[in-house]
Amino acid sequence: MNLLPVEIKVNIEGDVEAALSALGGSRGAMTRRRIWFAENRDGVAEGRVPLLDGGVIVRFRIGGGPDDLTVKLRPCTREQLVGRFSAPFDAEHVTYKIEEDWSGSRRMLAASLVHNHPSGVLSGAVAPGADPAAPIDAVQDQFLHACAPAVQPDGLVVLGPILSTKVDDVPLDDLEVDLEVWSAAGLDFLEASIRVKPKDGDDSEKLTARAERKQRKLEDAVRELGVALSEHPESKTHRVLTALAEAGRT
Repeated sequence: MNLLPVEIKVNIEGDVEAALSALGGSRGAMTRRRIWFAENRDGVAEGRVPLLDGGVIVRFRIGGGPDDLTVKLRPCTREQLVGRFSAPFDAEHVTYKIEEDWSGSRRMLAASLVHNHPSGVLSGAVAPGADPAAPIDAVQDQFLHACAPAVQPDGLVVLGPILSTKVDDVPLDDLEVDLEVWSAAGLDFLEASIRVKPKDGDDSEKLTARAERKQRKLEDAVRELGVALSEHPESKTHRVLTALAEAGRT
């Protein structure tokens, strides 16, 4: 497998609207979407998120443009990614990405298969009583069976909506940063992220060193604007889904 892009994230809590403004997000073009995640129905009834705990994410994003359904493995290993899923590819309506995912001291591999749909098409899949597994396409199903055979999306229910506000390519120092606010279940998060892509002449050591410099620069640039970084060890996805599952317990 060739060198992989690195997505670097920092999470911010507290007054996220003030933080978004401080980072320059209020001056950009905002995209507003609603996000749902599919989870195991029996697990949710007990306040658990077994699909996410097994490293499988099934996410619906609706509004602000085309809908999309993403099936993601995070964390995963290169050994898991077999056959056609050992390398990124693009096909009609489908994009498959493999990248490093860094947040603080956490570094993991993530592989995601995104299927874009016309606006509004996925609304039925997140409606009460609907089967959220129904729109998972044949390639996504093959991806799960080949690369995560121990965790299959059976008996699913959706958790959400999470309200998302996203502003892309915000200048911060000499970085271009994507900012996204999530609001759900009484929780508010702001995530600032950048991507570091491999360059010609890079080897693994050079790419890692450059990504580490960019990570420090991102963290320092946020702090210098008076915005505090979250020190919570869990990801925002895990915290929000756990809160939604707890709220939905029967």
